[in-house]
Amino acid sequence: MSKLIVITGAGVGLGRALARRFVADGDSVVLLGRTAAKVEAVAAELGARAMAVACDVASPESVKAAFAAIAGRHPRIDVLINNAAVFEPFLIAEASDEQIMQTVTTNLAGPMLCARSAIPLMGRGSHIINISSESVGMRFPHLVAYQCSKAGLERFSEGLHHELEADGIRVTNVRAGQMFEEGKTWDVSPEARMRFGKAAMEAGLNLRERPISQFTSVTHAFRSLIDLPPDLHAISISLGARRPGDATPAA
Repeated sequence: MSKLIVITGAGVGLGRALARRFVADGDSVVLLGRTAAKVEAVAAELGARAMAVACDVASPESVKAAFAAIAGRHPRIDVLINNAAVFEPFLIAEASDEQIMQTVTTNLAGPMLCARSAIPLMGRGSHIINISSESVGMRFPHLVAYQCSKAGLERFSEGLHHELEADGIRVTNVRAGQMFEEGKTWDVSPEARMRFGKAAMEAGLNLRERPISQFTSVTHAFRSLIDLPPDLHAISISLGARRPGDATPAA
């Protein structure tokens, strides 16, 4: 059965890849993103099954307006994927107010605000998926604010699961590893990138040698997740990148 899937941060990266995959599978999607032109371009590419709505998930009023627009066209949301995130390396002692607040509000408050607005449009069998990061369990320099926001998101996922269990709404936390697509850019200054890479090396993390998965590959896991039988629930899963050559030969 076709699903109505709302995806935040859907104008680029994983959000866009998920939208493409779900529409190709016959589902309908609502694309939320801060930059209207980006989500509108994806919606134009995908056709009648896609709806684009400009939305800054860090803004309560923007989120309320976005979900009001969704409710005007769709009476039910089957899946909400909280994908929008800010990933910017910086030291807390040097951070600006904007860097700290944007990281925490987008990565943690954003999913809370979106879930709050989505739940009234959901019902038994609906599913909320929050995307966390493998960095939560690792020693990554310059990412204290990012890691804290994602650790908080994981705790939110667990708590929301207990809140909604009796209503038959599933909540899953996905702890994801590094991923990319051709043409992907990182909106961070060259100086910040160099400092981050150097600090990671000093911490024993060679970012150039770490395996990276493709966005299109990751969509397979999300497809399986939202198609789980009604008597199954994945409260938390981890998706790690691996090199194709690392596969263990079959016995």
